[in-house]
Amino acid sequence: MSVNLWIILLGGLATYLTRIGGHIVLSRFDSIHPRVQAGLEAVPAAVLTTLVAPAAMNGGPAEWSALLVAAFVCLRAPMFIGFVAGAAVLIAMRHWLA
Repeated sequence: MSVNLWIILLGGLATYLTRIGGHIVLSRFDSIHPRVQAGLEAVPAAVLTTLVAPAAMNGGPAEWSALLVAAFVCLRAPMFIGFVAGAAVLIAMRHWLA
């Protein structure tokens, strides 16, 4: 097997083990403390921030427009709709500005 295939397989295994590990640990408890619950509910927003922040700092007009549209839509609609709206604006702006 090639080195690339080994890297892919081991990376997939590591990802699987970290994901299933969280489920195994949390399944041992009857109830979750409210602070832990709040922390777990904040994870998706934290991950999204780590993806958006570099684009906001290093981006141009297309990225800034997409961020503004996504933020505005997220205030009035579910986060997924805001994400789709921001992605659509980003794609359109990159096409038109290129």
